[in-house]
Amino acid sequence: MEATTEKTFVAEREDRPGAGWLARFRGGRDEAARWYLGDGTVAPPSAAACRAALARHMPELVPAYDEACGLVGDDDLAHRVLSHYRPAAHRQGCSQAVWLGEDGPALVRNYDYPLPVITGRIERTAWSGRRVIAMGQRPWGGCLDGMNDDGLVASCTLGGIARRGEGFAIILMLRYVLETCGSVGEGIAALRRLPPSQIHNVTLLDRTGAHATILMGPRREPAVVPWRTCTNHQERASPASRSALRQRVLDEALAAPGATLETLTARFFEPPLYSRKAAFTTAYTALYRPAAGRVDYLWPGRRWSQSFDRFEEGAYTHDYGALEP
Repeated sequence: MEATTEKTFVAEREDRPGAGWLARFRGGRDEAARWYLGDGTVAPPSAAACRAALARHMPELVPAYDEACGLVGDDDLAHRVLSHYRPAAHRQGCSQAVWLGEDGPALVRNYDYPLPVITGRIERTAWSGRRVIAMGQRPWGGCLDGMNDDGLVASCTLGGIARRGEGFAIILMLRYVLETCGSVGEGIAALRRLPPSQIHNVTLLDRTGAHATILMGPRREPAVVPWRTCTNHQERASPASRSALRQRVLDEALAAPGATLETLTARFFEPPLYSRKAAFTTAYTALYRPAAGRVDYLWPGRRWSQSFDRFEEGAYTHDYGALEP
């Protein structure tokens, strides 16, 4: 019998990092350091330089950052890791689409990544007055996608080749947008002035149906485009690439006669959008409905709904079966 692969997702309300966060960080510190340092061939900036960069670009996050650093104590490398400044480059998959028809507005996304590296933590936080529900990612503050109680949704995909730049990890930049912005316009303005460490695409959607995709990268001016679908390329992609194919499939799903939010979401569970490869497994599908303040985390045969009015703490373990090499 072939071995199967399982992943446990945990949902928890944690208004601010505290004792629970510290225990999780200590348990995952080595993994977080590997994420940050990569192969170790490039020396990371000093802890002082990391904090200075955060204060220059995202000053609103500094109080929470300082609290987290205070919790971990005198750990210079941990302070660098927690800044998300100039981390090593990493590859990821992902496909996402904006739905504006009946039952919308909505954003649907697949997140594709090696399962052992995904934190699998669904968080409801309240750092600075806004409540945020997000799929959190170690080491601190990072989120892969999320929504705030103003009705702003933010989600990212890798936009091309994984190369390290001088900026911040996209997962902290999404957190910053959700903590400080209440509309797509405000989110665009924030992302225009933040330096990313890699090439990324960020899709924003708010409760009014306003939406935009921002194409970002080191040493390039952000480009704001009205795309309703987004995968893992920016302006150019080989027509034969898997990323271009996935985007075409999403465009066709949106344009299909009789298309509904249900038919669009179902398409995310079929090839080529749904991946069963071990190196880039579709870990989860998220369906955000900002006007309702609701997100559904989806797996084949399972729906876990969360909202600001009713956030359900607990855990769910999904069996992915035997993955392909």
